[in-house]
Amino acid sequence: MTGPPVRSLWLREAMAGGFEPAPPLEGSAAADVCIVGGGYTGLWTALRLKELEPSLDVTIVEADICGGGASGRNGGFVLSWWAKFETLKKVVGAEEAARLAHASADAVAAIGSFCKEHGIDADYRHDGWIWAAVNRAQVDSWRSVQGALDHAGEHPFVELTPDQVAARTGSPVHVGGVFEPSGATVQPAALAFGLRRVARERGIRIHERSPMTSLESAGAATIVRTPQGSVRAGCVILAMNAWAVRFHEIRRWILVVGSDIAATDPIPDRLTGIGWTDGSCISDSRLLVHYYRTTADGRIAFGKGGGAIALRATLAGPFEGASRRAATVEAAFRFTYPMLADVPITSSWTGPIDRPRTGLPVFGALKKHPRVLYGVGYSGNGVGPSYVGGRILASLALERSDEWSTCGLVDAHVKTFPPQPLRFVGGHVVRRAIEQTERRQDEGRRPGRIASRLIRLAPAGLVPVRR
Repeated sequence: MTGPPVRSLWLREAMAGGFEPAPPLEGSAAADVCIVGGGYTGLWTALRLKELEPSLDVTIVEADICGGGASGRNGGFVLSWWAKFETLKKVVGAEEAARLAHASADAVAAIGSFCKEHGIDADYRHDGWIWAAVNRAQVDSWRSVQGALDHAGEHPFVELTPDQVAARTGSPVHVGGVFEPSGATVQPAALAFGLRRVARERGIRIHERSPMTSLESAGAATIVRTPQGSVRAGCVILAMNAWAVRFHEIRRWILVVGSDIAATDPIPDRLTGIGWTDGSCISDSRLLVHYYRTTADGRIAFGKGGGAIALRATLAGPFEGASRRAATVEAAFRFTYPMLADVPITSSWTGPIDRPRTGLPVFGALKKHPRVLYGVGYSGNGVGPSYVGGRILASLALERSDEWSTCGLVDAHVKTFPPQPLRFVGGHVVRRAIEQTERRQDEGRRPGRIASRLIRLAPAGLVPVRR
């Protein structure tokens, strides 16, 4: 017998004031659009659909509670695609890359405006993002992206001196960096709950604790079945994040890996003492990225990418609950903030991330089900881009011909990963090579030749991978 799920700090905070799950789906129902997944992508899509066509009948079915997946577990970084401009340009071309990057930056501000307009207390702080280096090998990791941006006439980053980045991050471990003003932070579960509230106010039906058990074609319609009911819809949208790997067509080009976060007790006085006094969020320049931010009550939330690698299409075990890498994440935190060695870590959690080779999301329709749409592959950077994703999916669902339905991320060509179990075994080999290389870089040593070659097989992350 299993007990209640182990929730992230964010979800525990958001549920502390009392939370009543929406009723599960029971019996047969019908809708114009049925969205599978009640996270950011599903909620933003539903809200956009009702904005474009207020009379539309929209239903969301969610396996857990809205925000119970990635939307309530992530680090709460609301970022644009400017850091991924180099990869974006390769996928969609220079002009479209610039348009989408601008749209993603606008989305960060739009999320803040939406929270203000609808009274969503998500601790939105628009204090920017620092892309930092914590060793000499990481210095100038952003240079190739800046070169591509300069060539396109775009200048979203502000260069920081070593002293400036050390002062702004509160740690002399940081030896270089650039600042992007468009970045923000949120309490991610509070944002998800706020979107859920607004969606229900606008007449969007939400059924929680209603996992999809099957998807069936029924003439021009599609039937979504759950344990106790079904929804017949003219269009179905899969907004399932990493859980979309249950579909073979999507599984071929998505690698599911874990990301782990640990959080301290509130230490506002200590943060003031080290000079980290704003709400800026920070990432270092590893492939197995370290990402960290402060919270409204003065905690530090510190995350590390590159955790568990999925072998099967069902995600559980190492992708749920308390982090199995809590000690590793804590060690990374102590390395970055050695002056806080006595500050206790009091919470940890983990969750799956869906990573295509490009590190950019992909939108489209299943080949055998043209009215079953999907949006997946945010690669751990979905809080801001899911706002754009909602626009793309809504336009596709309504069969509109506009800048969203025709954007370069729709039906983008994505290279596949090897089949299982080669993917699982190869993923561990590549990850070990990355770990070895990044450990050597922290120690001021050169990486091994074989490890350097293996790293080229890794999917793109924050730092572009040189093939």
